[in-house]
Amino acid sequence: MILSLFMIYSASFVWAEYKFDNKFHYVLTQGMFVLIGLLVLFIISKIDYNIYFKKANLILFTCLILLVLVLIPGLGVVRNGSRSWFGIASFGIQPSEFTKLGLIIFTSKYLVNSNKFLKDYKKGVIPILIVLFLVFGLIMLEPDFGTGMIIILTIIALLFIAGVNMKFFIGLFALGVIGIVGLILIAPYRMDRITSFINPWSDPLGTGFQIIQSLYAIGPGGLFGVGYLNSRQKSFYLPEPQTDFIFSIIAEEFGIVGALLVLGLFAIILIYGLKIALKQEDLFAKYLAFGLIFQLIVQVIMNLSVVIGLIPVTGVTLPFLSYGGSSLLTSLVGIGIILNIDKNN
Repeated sequence: MILSLFMIYSASFVWAEYKFDNKFHYVLTQGMFVLIGLLVLFIISKIDYNIYFKKANLILFTCLILLVLVLIPGLGVVRNGSRSWFGIASFGIQPSEFTKLGLIIFTSKYLVNSNKFLKDYKKGVIPILIVLFLVFGLIMLEPDFGTGMIIILTIIALLFIAGVNMKFFIGLFALGVIGIVGLILIAPYRMDRITSFINPWSDPLGTGFQIIQSLYAIGPGGLFGVGYLNSRQKSFYLPEPQTDFIFSIIAEEFGIVGALLVLGLFAIILIYGLKIALKQEDLFAKYLAFGLIFQLIVQVIMNLSVVIGLIPVTGVTLPFLSYGGSSLLTSLVGIGIILNIDKNN
């Protein structure tokens, strides 16, 4: 988060001065979220994780209500083509971010209660998939394909950890391919993103613009980068560089060394998160810790894959580093829960 504040300032001061006549606008806002987030982290780390087991149904139900409410014009605010925000003054709250946590908590409880039924697909697996696709469907109505995919991949990983037969995942993969093709057919703009992913230069000023500008940022970075504050791509080339594409600015200003530093920090979180999960004897604690760390790392992988052109643009932020309050707060809540699990076991 310290690195985030430095990089959000560097990535955003040109845009902030142009839009708000205050080059510190984004970094000051993020600084406020960091302070609130640290307070939330401290409080969550003191709350016994077992309370989430008792309140799992209520937590998920609340998240579902919020996902429905955000779709109502007048309540939900459209940003970047998606009605996925509640607008509060100049701030926005994204209920799908909190739904990621709610569904992980609910699934962890479900797997504990249904552990003996997991070999029976109808009794053990199908019910949780119905809940999963209900959540995914509501998120896709916004639409927010990136968050939807993070949720699906995280829950599938939890099912795998719980011991569901591999044959099931083969069938689920085939179903997923059919579903993705269907989503592309009903929303042609997604096909444009696929096309621009395969060959961004086929439409360099349209669908391929973001990935081209991202690669133009990463390319000149070299080993040590062009230096802090010296990025060229943040100067009205790369759109909103302080959010989804902040890794591009890090790679441009600090080169391969800076990129490896970021990867190293996430690797530390992954390693310690997995260590905490593996040593748990309480099944709920084990599933919950695995789910929270998987969700975080899946999001990291998706963001970095977009930035370097491995997958189409999905609109997924980079945890802890990208500008945005909802993403930062949910990431810190997840870490707080993991810390409490470690403390109590």
